Amino acid sequence: MNEIIDIGVNLTHRSFDKDRDAVIQRAADAGVSAMILTGTSERASTAARKLALQHPGRLYSTAGVHPHDAKHATARTMSKLRDLAQHPEVVAIGECGLDFNRNFSPRQAQATCFRQQIELACELNMPLFLHERDAHEAFVDIVSGYRSQFEKAVVHCFTGTAEELDQYLVMDMHIGITGWICDERRGLHLRELLPRMPLERLMLETDAPFLLPRDLKPRPADRRNEPTYLPHILKVVAESLGKTEKEVAEATTKTARAFFGI
Repeated sequence: MNEIIDIGVNLTHRSFDKDRDAVIQRAADAGVSAMILTGTSERASTAARKLALQHPGRLYSTAGVHPHDAKHATARTMSKLRDLAQHPEVVAIGECGLDFNRNFSPRQAQATCFRQQIELACELNMPLFLHERDAHEAFVDIVSGYRSQFEKAVVHCFTGTAEELDQYLVMDMHIGITGWICDERRGLHLRELLPRMPLERLMLETDAPFLLPRDLKPRPADRRNEPTYLPHILKVVAESLGKTEKEVAEATTKTARAFFGI
């Protein structure tokens, strides 16, 4: 069994309320040795940290405001994120960024909230867990203004083009790959792009309970994604890279441990 790390799990999501402990155990049984729980708002970041505290050495968390929730962010929110980030189980700032696909928050509010979180990561010398959807140009413009001030950032759930990938790599960013790569309708281009990625820049994630791999068999009746399916994503990634699952598991696990300091 390969040891792997899931760098993006929404384990505080309500869909896990009835069997969260079982989900954590199933992941461990599948070889997922650690999980980074995604903070998407002040409330979710607080809940993620609280859950991580209950499973030291196995669960960690991030502290951030997703662009969908940017319109609700205040000075108090940033102060709370700063407080959360002081704790050792909190290992990154985010999920933060821009989402011009849904525009659940006004674009200006997204940009302001994004800049504030980048500045917080720079201040605290912490990694950034980033979100970008249909906003590449604006995203790069903002990040470029700070790139010399922070050490590490991962573009979570990358689904973009070759040109976008190349630009992120030139900016010395890491890339997170999810079960999107398993979707024959919209993810096949990622299989072609993977060989462009240096293995040491690559990390794996499920984004559970979202993005259940479409080619998973059998598929759960409720279509809920779980971190226990990360080995399936590993398999597809390894095939796309022309490498063994062991090689990819070892490399991505080493990268994740170094990136998040776990």
